[in-house]
Amino acid sequence: MDRGRFGCLLDTETFVVAMRARELGRHAIAVGDEVDIVGDVTGGPDALARIVRISPRRSVLRRSADDDDPVERVLVANAEQLVVVAASADPPPQPRLIDRCLVAAYDAGITPVLCLTKSDLASQDDLVAAYDALDIKVVRSGRPGMEAAVATLRAILADRVTVLVGSSGVGKSTLVNALVPDATQRIGIVSERTGKGQHTTTAAIALPLPGGGWVIDTPGIRSFGLAHVERARLVECFPDLAPGTAECPGDCDHLDPEVCELDAWVASGHASTDRLDSLRKLLVNRDEA
Repeated sequence: MDRGRFGCLLDTETFVVAMRARELGRHAIAVGDEVDIVGDVTGGPDALARIVRISPRRSVLRRSADDDDPVERVLVANAEQLVVVAASADPPPQPRLIDRCLVAAYDAGITPVLCLTKSDLASQDDLVAAYDALDIKVVRSGRPGMEAAVATLRAILADRVTVLVGSSGVGKSTLVNALVPDATQRIGIVSERTGKGQHTTTAAIALPLPGGGWVIDTPGIRSFGLAHVERARLVECFPDLAPGTAECPGDCDHLDPEVCELDAWVASGHASTDRLDSLRKLLVNRDEA
């Protein structure tokens, strides 16, 4: 997607550049959307088709600029999995950002996966331990061990539509290039056709995986606003903590340790203190928004 131009792959494997038809109005089209196209679908260098319909979405991964920003942005449509990529060091891990991505995944009904890179630079044990209570796959990658990690990821991604999200510098592009050997060439071709004229990831782009499935590469993120997630839903999107609210008073805001039962839940070993702290910070942000 770039400046009103959309790179589309037809069922015939023909790559077509299209624009949004006027009848769609301002309805946003996202990478991963399945659409109906009319017009010149030959895929020639000067061909331009029109997107006239967007099929109902099976999932929508959203984010906002900040927690108080009412404008939500659709990152990807129809994804089945979200791989959150974080580094052990250089840059240091950001557990709060990871938690926000996980909330977005659970809210969208997308299966989360955690991929930790640069395991050779720092220990990942504490970070992995924080998510032990979650039923999510964790993949560790580093030098050495890159080939094994890519093989594990490739098995997880096979025949699925998966979006990769992470901060700049965590090694996301390295993973994409390893998963899709000609990724840089493919991105360059799409960029040239849609008008970007550069190979850096400035917008989400879907790449077919060898053997089946798609991986959607996204630009590096610095923040992940959750303005679209209701306050009550935030608690539900912490599945390691949500069961602990069963004994809370009906009017509990889950912020007061003197009243909230989540502290006892964590003390019993059901979840980590870092995860509870992360939830409460999100709740406070929502209350202040």
